[in-house]
Amino acid sequence: MADTHTDQNHPYHMVEPSPWPVLGAASALVLAVGAILFMHDSGPWVMLAGVAALFYVLFRWWADVVHEAEDGVSHNPIVRIGLRYGMALFISSEVMFFFGFFWAFFNASLFPAGGVWPPEGVQVLNPFDLPLLNTLILLSSGVSLTWAHHALIEDNRRDLVRGLAVTIALGLTFTAIQAYEYAHAAFGFSEGIYPTTFYMATGFHGFHVIVGSIFLMVCLGRARKGHFTPDHHVGFEAAAWYWHFVDVVWLFLFFSIYWWGS
Repeated sequence: MADTHTDQNHPYHMVEPSPWPVLGAASALVLAVGAILFMHDSGPWVMLAGVAALFYVLFRWWADVVHEAEDGVSHNPIVRIGLRYGMALFISSEVMFFFGFFWAFFNASLFPAGGVWPPEGVQVLNPFDLPLLNTLILLSSGVSLTWAHHALIEDNRRDLVRGLAVTIALGLTFTAIQAYEYAHAAFGFSEGIYPTTFYMATGFHGFHVIVGSIFLMVCLGRARKGHFTPDHHVGFEAAAWYWHFVDVVWLFLFFSIYWWGS
């Protein structure tokens, strides 16, 4: 095995020794212990320290990956295929993650304990008010992201940046509206099976929107620096796939939980 990337006799990227996996695991452990302590009224400081450490590790780790993508050697065509497969498998795992929440909701709604769904006394949200508005916003963000992708393929830097900026703005708007919706909902998280399943499914989706927005912000910064080319933009593709997955999950949430479930 060669000692340098330039002398290697195979098309695969052999990663350099990195401290980030073990530090990431340690940070996640601190976060988990801190969350347990916080739930037992011991204060949030250990949990916040875990969050800060984990975000620092992720930032440095992904910065190394971005550097590898731009060194002109590490992410060759064979490696890029592997990265796409990895992202596809990650999204598949996310599908299973949300499947569990949908299973819980349909199990509770199709066979309600009191014979009535939604349970008596629960004032559900009007699906054709803020939820419909958020649906239109998120679908529009998918359109603007596709616009940015086509601009990248055509090497149109200006429209690439514009499309990403519009997508990020729509994603942040979606998050703000959902926060407003939560603040004015007539039921709390622990007030029965309907609120619990509702907040778990929509809340984790909202978390994914926030993560996707950060992902796109990183892509916007990289696009402004000229990192992406028409034939080399795996980082942008990963962000686009993730965002379109978030769009599709929201459609299922809107039609099953907001509309049919109410």
